[in-house]
Amino acid sequence: MLIFFFLFVHVLDTALVRVSPEAYDDTVAIYKTPVVALLEYGLVAAILFHALNGLRVIAVDFWSKGPRYQKQMLWSAVGIWFILMVGALYPVLGHAVREVFGS
Repeated sequence: MLIFFFLFVHVLDTALVRVSPEAYDDTVAIYKTPVVALLEYGLVAAILFHALNGLRVIAVDFWSKGPRYQKQMLWSAVGIWFILMVGALYPVLGHAVREVFGS
């Protein structure tokens, strides 16, 4: 659902540049707010977990030992997801932190 909403908004704001460049600039300014940065981080989290869990499901379905190791693969996927999300903190939220704390 988040991905659909993101794509819908992205298409609309990109189309807005043809209608009114000033309105487009105002819209992009809204995207630089801390609230939108948190939503963006949530979107990254959802997409990344979905991808890692999809790989786990593929392994369970197509690897003969997959069902036996599905719990371990789940926790491995969660661990990898957590490490990658910690790594995504600064790239995704860095501009919001700078805006809030003014550095």
